[in-house]
Amino acid sequence: MQMDGQENKIKWNERIKIKDLKDKTGQIHSLTGWVFFTRKSGNIRFIGLRDGSGKIQGVLVKEEVDQATYDLFTRLKQETCIQMSGIVQESKRNRFGVEILVKEIEIISISENFPITPKEHGTDFLLSNRHLWLRSSRQLALFNIRNKVIQGMRDFFAQHDFVQMDSPILTQNVGEDPKGLFNLSYFDLGEAYLAQTGQLYLEASIFAHGNVFCFGPTFRAEKSKTRRHLTEFWMLEAEMAFMDNVDNMDVQEDLIRFVITKVLDECSWHLKELERDVEALKGCMEPFIRLSYDEAVVILQNKGAKINWGDDLGATDETLLTGDSLVPVFVYDYPKKAKAFYMKENPLNPKTVKCADLLAPEGYGEIIGGSQREDSEEKLVSRILEVGLPIEPYQWYVDLRRYGSVKHSGFGIGLERLVGWICGIHHIRETIPFPRMMERVYP
Repeated sequence: MQMDGQENKIKWNERIKIKDLKDKTGQIHSLTGWVFFTRKSGNIRFIGLRDGSGKIQGVLVKEEVDQATYDLFTRLKQETCIQMSGIVQESKRNRFGVEILVKEIEIISISENFPITPKEHGTDFLLSNRHLWLRSSRQLALFNIRNKVIQGMRDFFAQHDFVQMDSPILTQNVGEDPKGLFNLSYFDLGEAYLAQTGQLYLEASIFAHGNVFCFGPTFRAEKSKTRRHLTEFWMLEAEMAFMDNVDNMDVQEDLIRFVITKVLDECSWHLKELERDVEALKGCMEPFIRLSYDEAVVILQNKGAKINWGDDLGATDETLLTGDSLVPVFVYDYPKKAKAFYMKENPLNPKTVKCADLLAPEGYGEIIGGSQREDSEEKLVSRILEVGLPIEPYQWYVDLRRYGSVKHSGFGIGLERLVGWICGIHHIRETIPFPRMMERVYP
């Protein structure tokens, strides 16, 4: 039995969207969305409509409609919500090859004096109006690609039988630099932190599932204002049993190629809107470069960098190192003192660890950090104490080395950095819906 007023209601999944109109020329359809432009020429009025699935132009011809409908045009300010009905006809200017010859317009909600206009606005103004800036063409394209990148990573892991195992946001464990922790009081149990990484918890899951991943927000209280840093960002992390550091790099390379291929195949329109050089992305189908840390230091020194053996690579070093490369570059086997406590000691050189950072070309720097994990209980405990961490909060983590310890590796991808590189965006604050930085927590 239908509820009153529901008899003729169209089911949510049967409603026509702009993206559905490609093969419906000659048919009459209604669309609901937001006005993003209006213009006029003689007795013809043009209306740009956006509904989330795409954009379309409505053509309002005076002789084709009644006067009341024609007069509504003057009320269609930017971001006014309307229902527009008419005949679908061909148009080569549109992404989907169609436009609407408008017959009826219904105003659902008026928008007056929308603050973000086609003129230039300063970055601070746009960030303060981020809740409205998200509607702009550039942002629409960017977040469609971000969504496709996430889909691509999930598809890759699904194809290779990885199991998603979510990690906690609240923890008493330090994953990276203790100085980069957001801390809080946790009831009567003392101090807790917002997670810097889900890796330690993810490692526990490999003993149940073999290959696993998690995806969620992570937090770094780093006092950095560079274009590559956020205090809250999204990270996809993977852990794999029985894999060494070479296997780890192989998986990362296959994953990045898979994601880029998906974006090139399914987001060409959005890449065009961002004016992205797609040839640079296509070049990444070639094998990635792999350099040892030792080789990287020599190359950098020959290029004039002031790096010494033992130093971690900074953003400037990463840019300089990849300046001549058309493909991403792995740098592996960093000095132990420059990396985290959980990385496996290199048996061929105990001063280094079996790890790798993947550096994107075009100056975008590190997008993935990974390593083979220390599988020796004795060495892990020694390393935890060596870096000055208390052993008690890590007792459960040490336990993993007591009950069937195996060779294993993993990595973490900073989603915003990856999206920034793929989209050609200079600052990663644009690649997350609501960026959190040292100087901004609004809106």
